[in-house]
Amino acid sequence: MRIRYIGSGPYCYSNSLRMMLGEDAPPPSAIEVLTGMPFGAQLYENGLIFFDPPGLDPLIGIDEALELMGRRAERSGGGTAEEAVARLRRVNPSSPALVGPVEIGLLRHQPDMNGPIASDHYVVVLGVEGDTVLMHDPHGFPYATMPVDKFIASWRTDTIGYPAESFTMWRNFKKIRDLDVHTMLRDSIPRAIRLLGGTPPPADAIHRLIEIVGGDLNPGYRAHLTHFAVRVSARRLADAAHWLGEIGYGRASEVAAFQARLVGGLQYPLVVQDDATAMDLLRQLAPTYEQLREALAAGPEPARTA
Repeated sequence: MRIRYIGSGPYCYSNSLRMMLGEDAPPPSAIEVLTGMPFGAQLYENGLIFFDPPGLDPLIGIDEALELMGRRAERSGGGTAEEAVARLRRVNPSSPALVGPVEIGLLRHQPDMNGPIASDHYVVVLGVEGDTVLMHDPHGFPYATMPVDKFIASWRTDTIGYPAESFTMWRNFKKIRDLDVHTMLRDSIPRAIRLLGGTPPPADAIHRLIEIVGGDLNPGYRAHLTHFAVRVSARRLADAAHWLGEIGYGRASEVAAFQARLVGGLQYPLVVQDDATAMDLLRQLAPTYEQLREALAAGPEPARTA
């Protein structure tokens, strides 16, 4: 029996999207799978490795997940800071907004955040009261507040590691089709197969990470891995394993669970600087992306009969 992970983790956009969609939406664990983010690994232009597919980022993932869930929303972004403030002031508790990416290092309600750290984040804005933004921050801060000017500064994408338009938000979510979560997930499989077969292949990023870990892994890169990339990827893969099993992809579920165990196993050796062990785990991880693609392409296993 596989014990499913339940607990905290950096699922900011999936948790925010779930808040916006309400109780009849899939849980965040399924939303994360629907975004496609568990299915790959890539090297960003800034040199950082992320355990998600080449060319995919949360903005694309959110829009793709909405389509798969039979939902639609109005997305806006860009313009001047003054125009962004005007849009923000139209938000209210009866018409909230999913906002992001924002620079998490500039969200000063979070302890120890004192400046840009090149890390994105997503929140639900409930409204603006006077000169104060009211939000649900899924990083553990319900009803958090910030001065409008400070929030606008965090909403610029200058330091975010992927192409993103400043001042992006989604509002006015509508259900277009009634779908159950299993149907949504089955509909997402062809895209997952394409993502795993992307160029460059995910294994290339893992081999590059092996080189980085085996060379001069600077404190900033180690912090990226141990504070974010490893944690979120291990959880994504564990959730992918669960939901793939739910829709009958038993072999793919086993591969994703093995990936989750390998990635989760990176945390301790990277923290204590046992980089030889980390490299061994990464060598085992590299071929599993193609194994997962093949398992998904093979289709679901026939249901067992009594």
